[in-house]
Amino acid sequence: MYSEQILAVLKKMKVKVGDRVNVTKGKEIFEGVLMPRIEVGDQDTLSIKLNSGYNVGLRFDRSVNIERVGDGPKLGSIPALKLKESKELPSISMISTGGTIGTHVDYKTGGVFMCRSPEEILSTAPEIQSIVNLKNIIRPFTLASEDMLPSDWQKMAELSAKELNKDVEGIIITHGTDVLHYTSYAMSFMLKNLTKPIAIVGAQRSPDRGSFDGAMNLICAAHFIGHSDVAEVCVVMHGSSNDDYCLAHRGTKVRKMHTSRRDAFRSINDIPLLKIWPNGKIETLNSNYRKKSKGKVVADTKFEPKVSLVKAYVGSDPEIIDWHVKRGFKGIVVEGTGLGHVPTGESGITKDPLRKKYSWIPHIKSAVDSGVAVVMTSQAMYGRVNPYVYRNLRLASNAGTIFGEDMLPEAAYVKLGWVLGHTKNLKKVRELMAQNLAGEINKRLDTDLFLI
Repeated sequence: MYSEQILAVLKKMKVKVGDRVNVTKGKEIFEGVLMPRIEVGDQDTLSIKLNSGYNVGLRFDRSVNIERVGDGPKLGSIPALKLKESKELPSISMISTGGTIGTHVDYKTGGVFMCRSPEEILSTAPEIQSIVNLKNIIRPFTLASEDMLPSDWQKMAELSAKELNKDVEGIIITHGTDVLHYTSYAMSFMLKNLTKPIAIVGAQRSPDRGSFDGAMNLICAAHFIGHSDVAEVCVVMHGSSNDDYCLAHRGTKVRKMHTSRRDAFRSINDIPLLKIWPNGKIETLNSNYRKKSKGKVVADTKFEPKVSLVKAYVGSDPEIIDWHVKRGFKGIVVEGTGLGHVPTGESGITKDPLRKKYSWIPHIKSAVDSGVAVVMTSQAMYGRVNPYVYRNLRLASNAGTIFGEDMLPEAAYVKLGWVLGHTKNLKKVRELMAQNLAGEINKRLDTDLFLI
């Protein structure tokens, strides 16, 4: 709530939060919508959302004059794109699931929430209708991505297979960015015999902001679906912090690497497949990809939800492994350090009985002996784990740990859930985890792949 001084002025001028106002301070005039004061904001600072979409804070004093000029935007007033069918353009489907790309500002509270329909999302990028023919639009649910469950991946995969087996060139999935890469992994494993592309698209900035990135991501995704020969699940997002181009990242080799940058998504241990400009120009960066073909796409959505991702760290208690086993978990992915290390208490010449207490080895062995699959990955992200370099790595390997090659921890987590959905036999699990099922494992890593 604003200070009593500001509230008195607002009442006198008959101005309410959410109204469109002109605020004069000195020689400057600011036009926009009066926003509520955020919880941690200065009570004596007015918050105005300018016409550009950016917010400005104005310190209130006697020189400030505020005038109501009209009603502000109302919820539900977002224009929806009226779809026009074009038989000359490649047809695509769209699956809308929520996220920042589908948000709208509530001018009464100042927060954004997921309320846009797919047609309202598309209204931010009307140019898309000159690139592709939007034939089918589906909205199975509307969620912040962090609230997703494996059952949502299964539903998306089933819908995707159904759409891909129609007369369309591919699918755009709009999605929240926080766990967008988890969904790209799941779609990559669950959709078998993929003959057409899927572009998973989100936005780091909400549509009310001048820096909204979702519109360009949608446009580039439309070019990717309609005018490339890729037939893989890809994440299509900004390739730089500017509005110049997007990158198409392989679905099993991508990760969100920044909380707020528009180019937050990066290929890890891989090169992006394509560079895509909003004018339709496409440059191939990595020609090693599955190409479009004919054939029926199959949704293989069996998934074991009792899989966990745990982190080894200094002083970490290995009894976390026992906790998961007792609660019926069928698989555990460990984020080890370096090449896939966990504390062993036997890694150097310094001997201390206390260190043995923190050894993960007996707990991993006990879990494996009880039928739980344990997969080792690295917190380092780049590079691959290796069970043969250090003694403690061999101890973990001898305990039954499956080393996850160059898979990202999150990718290994999703893959293990998918594998365990098909078999609980640890020998077969080990075999499948070692196979490159959807581009998640590279046999050889080029040193130039680091931090590109």
